[in-house]
Amino acid sequence: MMTILLILHLIVTLALIGVVLIQRSEGGGLGIGSSQGMGSFMTGRGTTNLLTRTTSVLAATFMILCLVMAVLNKGAATKTNDILSQPQSVEKTAPQK
Repeated sequence: MMTILLILHLIVTLALIGVVLIQRSEGGGLGIGSSQGMGSFMTGRGTTNLLTRTTSVLAATFMILCLVMAVLNKGAATKTNDILSQPQSVEKTAPQK
């Protein structure tokens, strides 16, 4: 189950990165979010709305997957040796001269 969620999480993460990079920013970005890059398929406003909605859906999916994986993996941690939880052993040795 966790492997499937992790693979899905990776796919959503890569898609989110790709969609964010495609969007046109004030600095230009990759410039695909404008009407020149899309031809006559969609207007500039339609492309921007599509990319904005896609970003919000992918971001929500990303957050939900993070929470689900955290809840499922909550009790799966193995007990490790913690130096703070163990009493300190005192070894008395004679000072060397």
